[in-house]
Amino acid sequence: MVAKPATPKAEDYSVVAGSLGPRRDFRISVGLREGWDADGRVFDVSEAVRTARAWMKRRVEAGEPALSGMFARAEVTYAWPRPDGTVGSDREPVALFTGEAVHAYLGHLPDEAIAAMLNELSIELGVALGQERIYVAFGDRTWILDAGERLNKR
Repeated sequence: MVAKPATPKAEDYSVVAGSLGPRRDFRISVGLREGWDADGRVFDVSEAVRTARAWMKRRVEAGEPALSGMFARAEVTYAWPRPDGTVGSDREPVALFTGEAVHAYLGHLPDEAIAAMLNELSIELGVALGQERIYVAFGDRTWILDAGERLNKR
């Protein structure tokens, strides 16, 4: 019979060498309803997870670093003024990918490399989920990736 590993005790924990560093958290918010219409196809968050896992696997197979994180399903709510003076509001399902560029694994990379990976993954999620806009946050910065202008010029 194989012995069960001992359960850790409080005195067993210590800071992992090379793991202490600046916090570099990130978030990608991508819609799950395709397009702008209320009738658009609604994807399950599992489609976003599959897309991200495929992206991670390709990067690691190529010997490149990849981000890891957690997906959650949420709803974004918003309001806007209408030309007639009334106010409209709506909500839509989104997938949130959150995580940190953990110092122990990605501390050697500059912020620009992390931002480039976030953009790369965001774009793959946008294409897979039929989104024109993806919202990205990293550290103390935020930005929006938008494909709408290029789509409208075609």
